[in-house]
Amino acid sequence: MKAGLHPQEDKPLITIAPTRPEHAAALEALQQAVYPTLDPAHWLRREHIESHLRIFPAGQFVALDGDRPVGMTATLRVAYDFAQPDHTFDEIIAGGFFTTHDPQGPWLYGADISVLPEYRGQGIARRLYAARHGLVQRLNLRGQIIGGMLPGFRHYRDRMAVDAYVARVVAGEIFDPTLSVQLRNGFEVRGILRGYLHDAALGDDAALLVWPNPAYRSIGTAI
Repeated sequence: MKAGLHPQEDKPLITIAPTRPEHAAALEALQQAVYPTLDPAHWLRREHIESHLRIFPAGQFVALDGDRPVGMTATLRVAYDFAQPDHTFDEIIAGGFFTTHDPQGPWLYGADISVLPEYRGQGIARRLYAARHGLVQRLNLRGQIIGGMLPGFRHYRDRMAVDAYVARVVAGEIFDPTLSVQLRNGFEVRGILRGYLHDAALGDDAALLVWPNPAYRSIGTAI
């Protein structure tokens, strides 16, 4: 049996743990491996990860194969105005530094969830989402908000508008590698974020997605 492998399944034993400062350099490299077509200005770098850990350490998780980071998620709290939902990736995360974090914000904003290509298909992203769901419930937040990229849209952009594409994915008529998975994880589409970020392969638009916390208790509600 190879070191670090499950004796029965011969697969890596992956653990989900809080991100620590010593993970920052590896997570910078992970970002570049996971998002090769993303505008490099959007990559989360070592200094960004270190800022996240200073500002909101409870919101950062890493997937580890032994001591090696193979996946990550980065989040912050926000007071989001659904009456004025438009925003860009850089605006809401302060250029990656999370200085827009509101310690009293009722929503968790998911800035990133990523897994190294060679580790995909093992349920790691699902477990990272579960870690975020658990955090939302522990903090009694209203839920999560994310800007979901649409990798499958590049195959349809000559035939339909992005909002029509999203509607067909929601209806189950088209499978999108990202959006379809997020819908299965309980997220709901609340709109389109145009010009959200810049990716040479995926385009610039994203779906505005919300995961409402089913256990949310408003102030004054009995436990």
